Amino acid sequence: MCGIVGLFVGCAALAYCPRQLSAEASVDPAPAGSPPADSSGTGDYRSPFGSWYERSSVRAAPRREVEVRPGADRFFSPELVPVAGHPLVAALPPERFDRLLLHHLYRYLDFTEKLETLVVNRTAVGIAQGSVGVTVPEAMRFDAYKIYCDEAYHALFSADLARQAHRVSGVAPVLPAEPYFLRRLRALIEDGNQDIAPLVELLFVIVSETLISASLSEVPDDPKVVPAVRESIRDHALDEGRHHAYFAAFLRHLWAELDPAERHRAALLVPDLVHAFLQPDRAAMHAELGRHGLTGDQARQVVAETLTDEVVNSHTAATARLTLRHLAALDAFRTSEVQERFFRAGIPLNMERDT
Repeated sequence: MCGIVGLFVGCAALAYCPRQLSAEASVDPAPAGSPPADSSGTGDYRSPFGSWYERSSVRAAPRREVEVRPGADRFFSPELVPVAGHPLVAALPPERFDRLLLHHLYRYLDFTEKLETLVVNRTAVGIAQGSVGVTVPEAMRFDAYKIYCDEAYHALFSADLARQAHRVSGVAPVLPAEPYFLRRLRALIEDGNQDIAPLVELLFVIVSETLISASLSEVPDDPKVVPAVRESIRDHALDEGRHHAYFAAFLRHLWAELDPAERHRAALLVPDLVHAFLQPDRAAMHAELGRHGLTGDQARQVVAETLTDEVVNSHTAATARLTLRHLAALDAFRTSEVQERFFRAGIPLNMERDT
């Protein structure tokens, strides 16, 4: 996953995300009721990794080294930091404003590192070794190892960039013990029955890998951002288009092996999984703004006025659009209970069905 989608709430760049365009071009959701590929071989599985050895970032990209240059000395795009556009934040002294952007980079990198190593790669190796309980073509199992390599490298270069940014800036990261999404995922697993815990994590990975993030288009195009940051996110974006295609196909195999009751339970879980990944951590934002000189009342005002329900719900709907499209193709939303669950979660299901 590209990492930290929830911190880009309200970004206007979503429509131009290269991950979205890549996914839309390469993934054709199967019609409702379509069988999965033949599990004895490649079946109808179309691998998105045909040029992986030549084009994946772990194979082809050089190490990105942090170098602050005149005119390219910011560590993140302020347009992608929701609170940065608020007048109270924009009025901060330049050094405090730039430090806020640096800490946003640290959170982005930490989120990516933890997501890839603690969640996504656990599922990837399970698919590769055939231990997740879903029968897939041999070619799909083999491709899971490529995802494992990609995600491990994304974690590595995230940790590398954070270390370099600390060295160059002299500013140490201030991070929570664990990202907010991990606490939310654990709560969902603990709230459910033990028998559904593996399904919760599988679905969470599918959701996280098929969501779209505007960060992947805007940061590489912002010339004021440190080149190593722009180049790393561009590398990541190219890999993530392939991952999206893969997990859209994996979802069809998973769905085919669930009985009707399990499909119903899975569909009811999706809104909570989307929110687990996309809902902003308002408490962390309050604390962060306080560290940069805002009073408690000012921090609460910034967060309240920046992350309104309208903004958060609109961003969630746009970011989850392709994920919902894949599920709609499997007729996952046909019951009134599921439709009501999405309605109450503020996630519209009025996407166009593929014909």
